[in-house]
Amino acid sequence: MSTEKPVLWNRNFVQCCISYFLMNFSFYMLMPTIPVYLVEVLGIDTANVGIVLSSYTIGLLCVRPLSGFLVDCFSRKPLYLFAFFIFAIMFVGYLFATTILTIMLVRFIQGGFMGLTSVSGNTIAIDVIPSSRRGEGMGFYGLTINLGMSLAPLVAVAIYSRWGFHSVVWIGLIAAFVGVGSVCLIRYPRRERVPRPHFSLDRFILIKGLPAACAYILVAIPYGMITSFVVLYGKEIQVADPGYFFIYMAIGVGTSRLISGRLVDRGKIHQVSLCSLISLLITFVLFALVHHSFVFFTCALLIGIGFGVGVPAFQCLFVNVAPHNMRGTATSTFLTSFDMGVGIGMLLAGFIASHWSLAMAYGVGAICCFFSLLVYVFWVKSSYERNKLIDR
Repeated sequence: MSTEKPVLWNRNFVQCCISYFLMNFSFYMLMPTIPVYLVEVLGIDTANVGIVLSSYTIGLLCVRPLSGFLVDCFSRKPLYLFAFFIFAIMFVGYLFATTILTIMLVRFIQGGFMGLTSVSGNTIAIDVIPSSRRGEGMGFYGLTINLGMSLAPLVAVAIYSRWGFHSVVWIGLIAAFVGVGSVCLIRYPRRERVPRPHFSLDRFILIKGLPAACAYILVAIPYGMITSFVVLYGKEIQVADPGYFFIYMAIGVGTSRLISGRLVDRGKIHQVSLCSLISLLITFVLFALVHHSFVFFTCALLIGIGFGVGVPAFQCLFVNVAPHNMRGTATSTFLTSFDMGVGIGMLLAGFIASHWSLAMAYGVGAICCFFSLLVYVFWVKSSYERNKLIDR
């Protein structure tokens, strides 16, 4: 009997990774540039910037809980293509939107279709990965997401400084449509028709994952503050070229992500999660209190490592308590928790910055990490051990 592992990097998996990377890359190009564009070009108050940025999260939260149900009800590749296409075409809206309300509307619609795109893309990736290499495959797939989220702001800041916001939008539009083309190249296997799941609460929210969701929301709050306001913060504390923050953050994510996945596979999920939360807590305290270029970029590296280590572990906290027929729901709940935390972080950072400073906002982010740690120690760990499934 052959003992060779099935091929992981086949055509389908490669296209899944490319398409999902491009979706995240195109969208997260907007994160650090929209605040600067709104403040410096449109003259919008900092407090309103947080509201504009979080409007996409409202769209996500309106659609994300339904996404797992829709993915289980309809053909996944056509649903993925449709959602990805609408997500991509919404970049055109940024070329014409010049008021708070119109930009909020564009971000709201794009956020909703981003929610459906991400859930359907995740589910398709799980389907095309050989079952014997699923953990390894999802580790690589998750790395493409993190790299897209980390590298896009770096590229966007460079483009914005040379050619302005509309150039960022055009590059994002092109990248998104290349992603749509990549989805077309996925040869998704025909699956037998199965009965549609019943319309009930547990088809939208993974009830057993709620403790992990609470901890994940709290730790995602400072992440939302980072992706949206870190360039403005760098300028506020007089750091030269603050856009390089994202280079160091991407290095941290890339070097830590796969190591984390292997440790989780060896049963060290709680050790990995706790190390991530503790390191993020310490880093955000340092980031808020010490205003120096070296500390600024060192924290970027450490924040990348902290989230790079923690995200795979947190995803397993959701997936490992869900039966096979609820993987879509588990993925939806995991992503919804992150989106909610990021949206709260954007709003909170904008509000605090308008009344005090961004340094104060990142101090609040550190407090959120502390409460996430408490929730994990006193609720998440025991709940996970009680509900985890041996056969995943």
